[in-house]
Amino acid sequence: MKNIQLLGLILVVAGSFLPLVHVPVIGNWNYWKLDHFLAIACWVLAAGSLFGIVNNSAKTARIFAVLLVILFLFTLFAVKFQASQYFSFMPFKSWQNKLAGIVKLKWGWIIEFLGAFIIIFSARKKI
Repeated sequence: MKNIQLLGLILVVAGSFLPLVHVPVIGNWNYWKLDHFLAIACWVLAAGSLFGIVNNSAKTARIFAVLLVILFLFTLFAVKFQASQYFSFMPFKSWQNKLAGIVKLKWGWIIEFLGAFIIIFSARKKI
């Protein structure tokens, strides 16, 4: 099971360098371009999960993987909220929603969540 968990961990770390958000004029952003503190938090939680995997502590690996999922969900909410607030200067709400809709989520999120869920579901307690 360690190898499957390590694969999940590699997916999480690699996913942080993949395109997560597309801003039309600027281009694709990964975790580091979104927010430095969120990227560092992602890597620290991945390191904590690695600690649990290496020490055969399924509970530790699972806790850090759940924290990673919570961080990813928070980041998704923050991106959508920030996009809607960025265009708040527009006079009509329909214009705000239309312009906020041009910020698109990319395929890197699938890799991020897949890696975290692999760690969660492959971390079985040994009898």
